[in-house]
Amino acid sequence: MDIIRRNTDYALRAMVNLAEHYKKQPLSTKTISTEDGVSYQLACKLMQKLHNARLVRSYMGPKGGFQLSRDPSRISLLEVIEAMQGPIGLNRCLLNLAACPRQPDCPVSKKLAKLQKYMSNYLGSVTLDELSRRRSMKGKGKVNISNPKRRRR
Repeated sequence: MDIIRRNTDYALRAMVNLAEHYKKQPLSTKTISTEDGVSYQLACKLMQKLHNARLVRSYMGPKGGFQLSRDPSRISLLEVIEAMQGPIGLNRCLLNLAACPRQPDCPVSKKLAKLQKYMSNYLGSVTLDELSRRRSMKGKGKVNISNPKRRRR
């Protein structure tokens, strides 16, 4: 079972890409699709969902595309995840007492609730700005290492 679904992973990558281009020209869906390795049709659906969640703005025209709706330091991974798939929950029993009447006394529920809180707090603390800075620093310090299994001729 995946806690973060594949489409959400693609949306996260697109949002990091947009964070790297923050305050520059909008990125077209085609560019996002190509740069992030997602089909164009899927990229359109993802961007529409992110737009509906007000995480991105869209611009029409030949130089149109998408931009983040606010500074990347103010958009968390948790926001993107919840925009794509709703709130993430480890277990149905954590939703409310109606979902699990044993919850107040259940030792498993208490441990899962602690993990749920940690996970939500952590994902809420990681921003797109942080991820885009890490990715751009990696790109600058890239070292080209040849494949050691490849024969020299």
